[in-house]
Amino acid sequence: MPTSSSHTLPLLLEPEDLAELLPLDGVLIIDQCKAETFLEHHIPGAVHLDFKRLQLGIAPTPGALPSNADLSAVFSELGLTPDTHVVCSDDEGGGWAGRLIWVLDSIGHKQYSYLNGGIVAWLDAGLPTESGASIPTASEYVVDYIDQSVSITKEQIKAALGSSKFAIWDARSPAEYSGEKAISPRGGHIPTAVNYEWTLGMDKSRALRIKELNTFKTQLAEMGLDKNKTIATHCQTHHRSGFTYLVGKILGLTMRAYAGSWAEWGSDTTTPVTTGKKP
Repeated sequence: MPTSSSHTLPLLLEPEDLAELLPLDGVLIIDQCKAETFLEHHIPGAVHLDFKRLQLGIAPTPGALPSNADLSAVFSELGLTPDTHVVCSDDEGGGWAGRLIWVLDSIGHKQYSYLNGGIVAWLDAGLPTESGASIPTASEYVVDYIDQSVSITKEQIKAALGSSKFAIWDARSPAEYSGEKAISPRGGHIPTAVNYEWTLGMDKSRALRIKELNTFKTQLAEMGLDKNKTIATHCQTHHRSGFTYLVGKILGLTMRAYAGSWAEWGSDTTTPVTTGKKP
């Protein structure tokens, strides 16, 4: 018999702990790994989601949310209900899974966990899998409002620049941050932003689990990313910064996702830009 979801699942959920509880009623495991990976092996009971379906996909803000109608369609298809606890997983160490958690925050659905290391850690631990397609049981989930408090806009960042209570975590590569590599019309970074590339936060020796949390928190605090500030995080299209948004939440920081990201900032001739390796 499936176990009841009365189990309180933590925000950061270890694969071994989830495996002991399966199958779980009232829990929806959403895996955003590559489609071929999912068909080959996935967590028992998981459903697959193409990450593109949670992106607007239109310049200059391809990483913004799609319409409420599109979000309603996606989550209804997946079988989400207001009482469902969502376990978010991927095959890349948390970028897409973290972005899904931001989307859930945005639609006001606060019951979720991140599977630490996703399918990579699950396989590394030798836990049981299923193969083939998975057909979710559809629901009628309605997204009728967006909680703007978990996000930040270009205008809000401009207004907050220079405030001692505000910081920016740039999750891109050092080359993008410095301006050496430009994906948008302009390269560089938002003034005062600090750079910590997202993949540095993953422990490759532990199958892409998030690195030791106390060390991580100390390192971020030394960079000015601490609990006394509102922290905006971004990358190029708010995919890599899905991971940094998630990590900040796990560490108890006040996170805001800048979904426009550098795609928007670097395409606007009126926004201030800094180049080089320093904030």
